[in-house]
This record gives sequence, structure tokens and C-alpha cells, in this order.
Amino acid sequence: MTLSRAFGLALGLSTLLLSRAVDAQVRHEFTAVHMGVQVRIALYAPSEASARAAASAAFARIAELDDKMSDYRPYSEVRMLSHHPGDWQPVSQDLLNVLAKAEEVSRQSGGAFDVTVGPLVQLWRTSRRTRQLPEPAALADARSRSGAALLDLDTDRAMVRLWVKDMQIDLGGIAKGYILQEGLSVLRSKGISAAMVEAGGDIVVGDAPPGQAGWSVFVAGGDTAVLRRARALVNAAVATSGGTEQFVEINGVRYSHVIDPRTGLGVTGTHLVTVIAEDATLADAAATALSVLGPARSSYFRSKFPSVLVSFRLAPETR
Repeated sequence: MTLSRAFGLALGLSTLLLSRAVDAQVRHEFTAVHMGVQVRIALYAPSEASARAAASAAFARIAELDDKMSDYRPYSEVRMLSHHPGDWQPVSQDLLNVLAKAEEVSRQSGGAFDVTVGPLVQLWRTSRRTRQLPEPAALADARSRSGAALLDLDTDRAMVRLWVKDMQIDLGGIAKGYILQEGLSVLRSKGISAAMVEAGGDIVVGDAPPGQAGWSVFVAGGDTAVLRRARALVNAAVATSGGTEQFVEINGVRYSHVIDPRTGLGVTGTHLVTVIAEDATLADAAATALSVLGPARSSYFRSKFPSVLVSFRLAPETR
């Protein structure tokens, strides 16, 4: 081998190794508080600078959507809808997307999922704090201001109408999923494909980490298919719902923080439900709906979303 050829091979090998070093994907993690919980982003990127820039953009998008959809903020977009009952009101594409998916899940669940439960949620928060069931008159009043029939959507014009005074939309069972999914979308737009966004137990992931079959997501028990999929999750989301933490016991009955729209009270079932779906918006809403329906009444809903994996299990305190 001539000296010049040997030098050329060495230079080529050096260039290849340098290229691989530049392209190497390293895991980075970032956290920030949004939606009242800690949001965690794990991603693979070639540098700390690119990882931090992508995560910052994702957190900014998450904060923007939280501002629009929070029922705790008096001037959020969703809260402002209550100010003009009976009128068609323009909404952002984000809010329209969430309300359209909510309407679909409400229809397919027979009303077990309903974002018009805001008055009932407010009343139930008082009951959880005082450990007293709502007075019948107060419950009847809140129920008169709730119900899917009282909300109209015009997706072509991006308009929404609430029919009754003092209605209030509550997106607690669906907004977090949409927000996490949008966070992942921002990371993808920044060239980050292998990433995970997690908040309050809800998780959405993109492509698999380098050299792995997928993201390994812990699911405490449940259906074999769910456990298998969760061990190597790719481009999908996981959501869990039930009353294991936020519950209250009143007159010997344990009630969940999750409202059954048909009764106006917290769900009394003892099951946790875990859902794996193709996107976090559907996973979040489906988990909420199924926690209301329970395993015995879930078959119709599950038939309408055949790609969704569902697992019910007894809450630890009830075993």
C-alpha cells in the first residue's frame, strides 16, 4: 500500500468517525411545571444545545395550550365561551380540535364522556372538600347547565355555541392528552423523532430510542396485550384513569374525582383502566370514558375504536 493511499484511508476513516460522533443520538431529559403537574420530556439528540432548544419550544407550546384550555384560569379561551350563551363564537383550531374529538368520544360512549360537565365538576369539588354529597336542588341546577345537547360545533366555520347561561366547559379528561401530543409534534418539527412527553401518568412517545425496539413504559398489571405493547411503545400514547389517589369517602361509599355525567357524582367503580391509543388525545378521553363505563359496559365503546388497547384492573386498595 502506498503512503498516499494509506493516508487517504486514514483520512476517510477519521471523517467517518467524526460524522458518526456528530450524528450520535444522546438521551437528554428536561422538566417543567405546566397544567399544575410536572411535565417531563425525554429525547435523543446529537447535542445538548439542540436538545434544549427543542424542549424549550415544546414547553412553550404546552404553556400556550394550557393558557387556552385551563378551567382554572378565568380568561382562558375555554372559560370565555361561557360569557356569551346562545351566540356562535369563533374558537382557535386547537380548541376546535379538542371539542370535536370530545364530541366523538361522547357520542360513542353514550354520554359517559362529556366536556359540558363544568358545573357538575365545580359542585363535586365542593363535595370532595366538605365530604358531603351535593344538595338535591344544587345537583339538579348543575345538571340543567350540563349535557352534550347544549353544545353546538360548526367545524367548517370554527365556531362554538353554548346554549345555556352559566354553562362551563371542562376539558380535564381530554386536554392534557392533546397538549402532550402537541408537545411531541413540536419536537418532531425540530428534527427530534425519538422522544417521550409525560405528565401526571399520561405518556406519548415518538420513534424508538436508538438501538431499542421502543420505549419501555411501566403499566401496573393488566391485560397481556397492553403489557406487551407498553414494553416497546412506538408512536403511541398511554393514559390511565380511576380513583386510586383523588377520591373521597362519603357515607361509607368511595367516590372518584372522575364525574359520571349521567349522575353528576363521582364514579364509584373500583377499577383502574389503562388505554393505549395512536395519539394522546384519544387515549386521555377514552381512559376517562371507560373509567365511567367500567368493564361490564365497555364493549360497545371498544368496538368503535378497535385499534385502542384497553386493560381494566382492580384498584390496589380494593383487592
